[in-house]
Amino acid sequence: MGGEPKSAYELAMERLRKQDADAGIAESTVTDEQKAEIAEVRSRAEARIAELKILHQSKVAAIFDPDARALVDAELRRDIERIEDDREKKIARVRGGTGHAGA
Repeated sequence: MGGEPKSAYELAMERLRKQDADAGIAESTVTDEQKAEIAEVRSRAEARIAELKILHQSKVAAIFDPDARALVDAELRRDIERIEDDREKKIARVRGGTGHAGA
C-alpha cells in the first residue's frame, strides 16, 4: 500500500467518483472562460433577486391586509424560484460547453 492512511473525506470522494464512473458520468474540468461565464450568470441572478426584494419591500409597505400580503409574498417566492431555476439551467449549459449563457 505505502503512504499515509486516507481521511474519511478522501474515502468518501473516491466512492462518489466510482459511483459517477459506474453511472457513466464523466468528470470534466471547467475552463477559465466557463468560470467567468458562470460567475456572470450568478451575478446577474443575484442582482435580479435583489431588485425583486427591493420592489417587494416597497409593495408590502403599503399592504395592511394579511391575505394580500401573503399573495405578494408567494409571488416573490415564485419569482425567486424561477430566477434560480433559470440560473441553474444557464450554468448547466455553460458547463456543457453549448456556448454563451446569455442574459
